[in-house]
Amino acid sequence: MQLDFNHIQAAHCENGVTTSLLRHTGVQQITEPLAFGIGSGLFFIYIPFLKVNNGPAISFRTMPGMIFKRTCNSLDIPVFRKKFSSPEKAQQELNERLKAGQPAACQVGVYYLTYFPKEYRFHFNAHNLIVVGREGDNYIISDPIMETLVTMSSYELERVRFAKGPLAPRGQLYYPKENRQVTDEQIKKAIVTGIKRNVRDMLRIPGNIAGIKGIRYTAKKIKGWKNKLGTEKSRSYLAQLVRMQEEIGTGGGGFRFIYGAFLQQAHTYHPVDELIDISKQFTHTGDLWRDAAIQASGIYKGRLTEQSDYDMMGDYLLKIADLEKKAFEDLSEVVKKMK
Repeated sequence: MQLDFNHIQAAHCENGVTTSLLRHTGVQQITEPLAFGIGSGLFFIYIPFLKVNNGPAISFRTMPGMIFKRTCNSLDIPVFRKKFSSPEKAQQELNERLKAGQPAACQVGVYYLTYFPKEYRFHFNAHNLIVVGREGDNYIISDPIMETLVTMSSYELERVRFAKGPLAPRGQLYYPKENRQVTDEQIKKAIVTGIKRNVRDMLRIPGNIAGIKGIRYTAKKIKGWKNKLGTEKSRSYLAQLVRMQEEIGTGGGGFRFIYGAFLQQAHTYHPVDELIDISKQFTHTGDLWRDAAIQASGIYKGRLTEQSDYDMMGDYLLKIADLEKKAFEDLSEVVKKMK
């Protein structure tokens, strides 16, 4: 049994899941950039006391699940979301959804995804995919970062749905509760809501580990890693930063490119020309995040070994923080013109 479902390849898993499920339910205007922007997906946080793969937790996007939740809420689409205490109950619920003709998204761990190349499998539990059918003991999967549909056995799917560790998915299942079309006016309002929330998250969250302040805090930490942590550990920390930036979905640079595309598409609904200029600012910071990743990879691979190399890495992030602060401050003023 395979549902009538249009597989869409995307740059990032949750954006792709959100876009695919909403289009399936009738929201034909939605695109990956619109889902990311309406869901206020752009973010930065550095959590030194939470370790992932023996390095500090670093994220370039909002919490897993929030893009889908916020986008649906902004478009007035009711959502089903549930975690499970046992694999049996999780599988039963999934099977019932498929019998009812409802594709369902799952949060899963990456390490045991059998269709992933081995070099991309590591312990990260916030990947998202859609189950769109079942044939015998195999489930048909629409994973937005894959070109085509893939399959997993019931055991393989259970293992990734109940992966252990930070952000353990606990069999999480979610989907829109009903088919619903939305108007362009709803999209317009949702764009404004998404921008205002993203401005808040990047400029006004208290503390020093999140948003623009978080980027600056991380830059200062990087400059001190070599002396404080030693060569081996400081290299592993930088490897962790690059992994979270470049290998988890689209990471630091890619998310900035998507957000720039969101502002360009927002201009279609809100013809305020400053949106195009600010879009270019985010594209520029995306380039700088990629340059920073190259610098970091030179250090953790042992090609760059001096303190000055760590200082340069930190300076990249300080420059990015200044540019993104200006972009969000400009956006804070522009959104006042968007009705």
